[in-house]
Amino acid sequence: MRIVFMGTPEFAVPTLRTLHEAGHNIVAVYTQPPRPAGRGQKELPSPVQEYAVSHDLPVFTPVSLKAPEAQGEFAAHKADVAVVAAYGLLLPKPILEAFPLGCINVHPSLLPRWRGAAPIQRAVMAGDRETGITIMQMNEGLDTGDMLLVERYPMGVSMNAGALHDFLADKAGPLVLKTLEGLADKTIVPMKQPEIGAAYAKKITKEDCRIDWNRPAEAIYHQILGLSPTPGGYFVYGDEMIKIFATTYEVSQVSAEPGTVVDDKLSIACNPGILRPTILQRPGKKRMLAEELLRGFSIPVGTKLT
Repeated sequence: MRIVFMGTPEFAVPTLRTLHEAGHNIVAVYTQPPRPAGRGQKELPSPVQEYAVSHDLPVFTPVSLKAPEAQGEFAAHKADVAVVAAYGLLLPKPILEAFPLGCINVHPSLLPRWRGAAPIQRAVMAGDRETGITIMQMNEGLDTGDMLLVERYPMGVSMNAGALHDFLADKAGPLVLKTLEGLADKTIVPMKQPEIGAAYAKKITKEDCRIDWNRPAEAIYHQILGLSPTPGGYFVYGDEMIKIFATTYEVSQVSAEPGTVVDDKLSIACNPGILRPTILQRPGKKRMLAEELLRGFSIPVGTKLT
């Protein structure tokens, strides 16, 4: 097929690679423009752009697709379909309808659960025990299009958002190939999304990252998993914002107030339960095991964390 690929972050690269290596004709790659990054704020291309350039695929980086000129340029590719994976721009109706097979989207959740910007993190933070990938036909709504293919996977209780991201990214490419084959031979029948079970995966904010010790230890455990490896859940001690990237927990109740350090290994009372952080990071420092952090940094038993 003649394909326009639209994607930006690392999550999209395996799908682009799979399509390219399968022999499809990638006539254009659309991705977000280079953005300032790092301490030097040097403009860096997206992971998708890096892959496309290294494989001599034509790259387009429009700031918007709303202008008639941008839409005309898009239609001029005369592709069969656009494959979209975490592109980052809303697609107006002329873009959605530019090609015979429209635009199909790789969404890393079991729609209609976790429509929106952060489905992987929200699924982990919620403690979901099952996730998946939905390949859908895009429409003008937010992840509301008809489902073309759904694949379900169990989620391990200790899987963090980074591990789930990599797992789903690797699974996506073969599912897109299967979808394209089904569209070509008309064996795929689009299915409406069910009305029941819809949930919105809003973008992660700093407030989502702050730990509320009045919550159950199990809920905080899932919060930390969902925010690891980035941006990290955090608590405040003194004037420092300390991040937690890995932890264990117990459901047993303790008499201490939530947020209180209950032993010299940095076990922290929750409501109910106990959280035992294992990997933490102080501002400006590297990530370290809890015992390493405590060797040179005192958080005494009885301290109330906020």
